Formats: sequence, structure tokens, C-alpha cells
Amino acid sequence: MAPLSLPLTPPPDLVGETPILLQNSAWQIGVLPGTGASLAFGRIRGEDGWTDLLRPTPNQGAVKVEDCSSFALLPWSNRVGGAVLDFAGRRHRLRVSADDGSALHGTAREFPWTLEDLAETGMAARFDSRDFSGVNYPWAFSARSVLELTGGRFTITLSIRNEDVTPIPVGLGHHPYFRRTLAGPRDQALLEIPCTEYFELNRALPVGPPVPVVPRVDFRSPRPLGEQFVDDCLTGRIPGAPIRLHYPVSGRSVTFGADDVFTHVVVYIPQDSQDFAVEPVTNANDAFTLHSRGIPGSGVIVLEPGQEVTGNLWLEV
Repeated sequence: MAPLSLPLTPPPDLVGETPILLQNSAWQIGVLPGTGASLAFGRIRGEDGWTDLLRPTPNQGAVKVEDCSSFALLPWSNRVGGAVLDFAGRRHRLRVSADDGSALHGTAREFPWTLEDLAETGMAARFDSRDFSGVNYPWAFSARSVLELTGGRFTITLSIRNEDVTPIPVGLGHHPYFRRTLAGPRDQALLEIPCTEYFELNRALPVGPPVPVVPRVDFRSPRPLGEQFVDDCLTGRIPGAPIRLHYPVSGRSVTFGADDVFTHVVVYIPQDSQDFAVEPVTNANDAFTLHSRGIPGSGVIVLEPGQEVTGNLWLEV
């Protein structure tokens, strides 16, 4: 393999690229390997053709990863409070990547991934932090994303591997944005999330261990998204129960499954948007801080050198 040219810092905006198209009779998925292996679109087939289930990425000019339909969260999800990572008795300063002073949504999404395999209905891409400088994480790691379309199911398999010589703390997940409606303004999504607990937050950071869900964040039965702002981290997943989305007017239903390693679900429902996010993740907000303080429910996974963790996520229509 030819030596890579190392960028000094990750670019704040990634130049637009032509998506790789994966397609079968039920799905069209656009993938942007050069933009963090993010998704450009996720469409499902209906009687009238293709419909965007995931928020489509703008196709003009430079593209920010945050504008994509979905993106990988590695080697942690959500925030590292104050951009300070405490682990094994040492304090590591990260680069601030959010307006609130935190380090947000990992770092692998900030770099191009290497395409490894490609077929009409699937692909694989890989990221290795050792190929770049400016990676916002103090240890060496690699990651792999495998996408596959099988009938009505779209599967994402994410893995992360410790490429360092000491144990490292990690988390992983994906950040899909769904459309609030599919067939006009009356076709408002109903959402079901089988979680019994959540974290009370102060400026998006947990103030303690998880507690039982309150009505505002209780999605155990299908319910409308509502008019109240939600940006919360749920946990206590009911074993074997998937997340579900249902659009009553169009009659489209989506099952969102996740392996047991994804013990948390972040829900983001802004009130000034036509989209909302449901993110199965392995760790809580500010998980490294919770872990360092011995607070239960952090979800931090500690990998020994050479060890790897893998999880599957799938959308089925």
C-alpha cells in the first residue's frame, strides 16, 4: 500500500463527494467514505417510488458530517464534558469540538475512511487513527463499518479495535436522522423506545446514575414525538425489544434493532426541524467522566491491546 499523506488537522468542512450507491428492491443507501463513512441518504421503496426515510444530505457545496443522514460515533458517542478524558489515573485534554466546550461525537467521522469491499448491496470501509495526525483521542485504534442490504433489512456492523499497547476506553454507535413525516404533514411519526431508565442531565451532562423514565422521555409505548424539546440519553433497554417507528397515514413501519452491546439510546427531537434523531450507542453522555468517578451506567468498554468490540444495528421495513 502506498504511504498516506497525513493531514495536519481534520478539516471543519469536508468537500462534497459523489455517494456510493447501495440498492436492492427495498432500499437505496448513499455512502460517503471520504466524509467519515457517513450516509448521504437512506430511501425506502413505496408505491410511488423512493421516499427518504433518513434526512437527505445537502448535495451542494461543502458537506459537514453533522449534515449527513447518519454518521458513525467512534471511539465514543455524545459528549466528553469539558473535553477532559480521565482514565486509569491520567487526565487527557481533547480538542473542543462543540459550542458547549465539550468534545462531541468521537473523532473517526472527521477523516476519510478507506473503502475495502464494494458490491451492489453492500460495502466495507476502514479507519485507522495511525494513518492521520490530529486525531482527537490519545490512543491508537482502528474501526470498520460494514453495510449490507438483505431484503427489507439494512444492517450496519461497527467494530473498534485497540491498536495501542495499553488498555483504552471506548464507545461506539450511529447517529441517524429520521424524517418526521413520510406522506404529508398528517403522517407524523409515532416512536417506541423500549427503555426503562434515563439520565438526568445538566447542560447535556449526567448528574448521577440513571433513574426511572419520566413521562417526557417515556417512549415504551408508541407515541407522537410531541411538542416538547427532547435531547436525552435513555438506558435500561428491555431485552429483545426493538425500537419502532410507525407512520400512520402511509402505513409504513420501521423496526430499528440493535445488539445488546448498545445499552443506551440517545433521543434528539428539536422543535424547529422536520427531522429527529434516535441513536443506539454503547455509552452514556460524558461516559468517561462517569466511569472515572465510579458512577454506574457509563457503558464505557475497556479494550485490552489487540481486543475488538463489534455491534450490529439494523433498520427493517
